[in-house]
Amino acid sequence: MAALKYAGMDDTDSDDELPPGWEERSTKDGWVYYANHDEMKTQWEHPKTGKKKRCAGDLPYGWEQETDEKGQILYVDHINKRTTYFDPRQAFTVEDVVVKPKRYDGNTAALEILQGRDLSDKVVLITGGNSGIGFETAKSFALHGAHVILACRNLSLASKTVTAIQQEWHKARVEAMMCNLASLRSVREFAESFKAKKLPLHILICNAAVCTQPWSLTEDNLESTFQICHLGHFLLVQCLQDVLRRSAPARVVVVSSESHRFTDLLDSCGKVDLALLSPSRKDYWSMLAYNRAKLCNILFSNELNRRLSPHGVTCNALHPGNMMYTSIHRSWWLMTFLFTLARPFTKSMELKPV
Repeated sequence: MAALKYAGMDDTDSDDELPPGWEERSTKDGWVYYANHDEMKTQWEHPKTGKKKRCAGDLPYGWEQETDEKGQILYVDHINKRTTYFDPRQAFTVEDVVVKPKRYDGNTAALEILQGRDLSDKVVLITGGNSGIGFETAKSFALHGAHVILACRNLSLASKTVTAIQQEWHKARVEAMMCNLASLRSVREFAESFKAKKLPLHILICNAAVCTQPWSLTEDNLESTFQICHLGHFLLVQCLQDVLRRSAPARVVVVSSESHRFTDLLDSCGKVDLALLSPSRKDYWSMLAYNRAKLCNILFSNELNRRLSPHGVTCNALHPGNMMYTSIHRSWWLMTFLFTLARPFTKSMELKPV
């Protein structure tokens, strides 16, 4: 203790507290070092404990590591609009934190799952990315560095989505392209426009859907729910299959629904009845049409994975969760009313601050 007192190190409250004139900093890869401003020197060991430390985990959400004009590392907090040379991870070093395996459940948001992942070398294509689940997915990928392309039928709304994401992070690479799944011609034109960009495609998310809407036919003379929810995506994947294979490892994600269990595609003789997929007006029931389309999603996903997985392209279908509040029910006033009543008990798609 006498030596510490002589060195001016005995006036601190704990062993980890730095003496006057010392500053804790970190390197780009997270190693902590100590700067003595009085003697103009640095060292790896803590001046009191003699221990070395390293920052644990990844930068918090909204933070980014940059370098100033002198080559010094600084940290930008995009949420609170501030800059500091102090690594926010220094509050949690390997000496203090026991790293536990992450566990995910129905309340886990996309930002939590992607926490710390660098997707700057990935290209992600999402249909219906201007609202609901698609928007949250697009935002999460873009905020983690991916080049995100929104395939939407309404370019005006999609442009607002692009602006909203870029306001959260000015470096976000996100753009919108026209793709109307209710038009097979539009799907083919989109695929050709995408290929003209000469980009790879690492993740294709077939997300767009409609539900509980009145019976109508598309320009291709097919029932609209079936074409938008399934057939449009089927064609899109077929048109981009060669790009996916060249970009391997790649994946296709099809957003289906648990409601696929409440229907089938068989007639009274137990054979597949293709007429059920695009029914006439008199045989149409909106929820049943949606359920059948979601069943087609799963059958398609399974077969696509069987065919493409040997080539490095995997395909998975998912159920986004029961009682997920989105605007997909907007076409039917009764469903909108019921979801409004249930809103306090539904899951939120957003990552809430804690």
